[in-house]
Amino acid sequence: MTTNSSGDLSGSTFLTVAEVAARMRVSKMTVYRLVHGGDLPALRVGRSFRVLEEDVDEYLRNSFYNAG
Repeated sequence: MTTNSSGDLSGSTFLTVAEVAARMRVSKMTVYRLVHGGDLPALRVGRSFRVLEEDVDEYLRNSFYNAG
């Protein structure tokens, strides 16, 4: 999770599971699996999850591989 040295997240953008799924073009269940598996950090707010936009971008950057 990306934070500054004081842990301040006030300038951060949080995405819902549905927004993450749309951005990654996968199902919401896939996002839940990534969160529960520890591959994608998330905050729990009540009964729902929020994911930092920076964490989604980082996950996608680290997921590229050379298929050729």
